[in-house]
Amino acid sequence: MSRPRSAQPDPRSILRNGLPDRYLTPDDIAEMFEVPKETVYQWRKKRTGPPGFRIGKHLRYDPIDVRAYVAQRKSADQAAA
Repeated sequence: MSRPRSAQPDPRSILRNGLPDRYLTPDDIAEMFEVPKETVYQWRKKRTGPPGFRIGKHLRYDPIDVRAYVAQRKSADQAAA
């Protein structure tokens, strides 16, 4: 018996297998990294998370920048180990 498919895939699996072909929202980033949305805004304020940009009043993230951020974090963790 197959499992029912949800309308939207798990954002964490999207991050591992390839990010969507659209700009990401703070909600997307919070779901992908399993953190509160407020953490995403704090990362932006402190310039510690993936770089975002504004379109009018809306904050967006380029999937390429998010992928680069994850790669940077992974290599920093491996170098520290």
